[in-house]
Amino acid sequence: MTKSNFMEKYPIHSLEIQKSETTYTSVNEIIEYLQSLILKHPVATFISVFDHYKHTCSLEGNTIHPDIKDAKNILFCFGKQLSNTKLLAVRPRSIGVSELENSFEISFLEVPNEQLHTTTQTWVKSIANK
Repeated sequence: MTKSNFMEKYPIHSLEIQKSETTYTSVNEIIEYLQSLILKHPVATFISVFDHYKHTCSLEGNTIHPDIKDAKNILFCFGKQLSNTKLLAVRPRSIGVSELENSFEISFLEVPNEQLHTTTQTWVKSIANK
């Protein structure tokens, strides 16, 4: 898993998984798998799936990197506390799943809670199941 600062300010964690390293064959299958993990978690709440690829394709003058074949976000929340209004800026959570020619790239914004960050990393790493 790689940590980078996207646009020099957003702490992003990403993992590229070769298609040969997973039994999943599509973005939809990976999203369904992540949704099952979210639904099993004692605190997490599944919210929705956003088809980022379809949305971007529908916009006039869009730009999509030619290597990207599909891209969706699964939205969920770990919100067990609402101790101040600033928490709303980092919730809900999202995991992005992109399909490239020979791989999938999974990415997410760093989770402020260390334990829940580790949970998210574990979920993402488990996609590589071979």
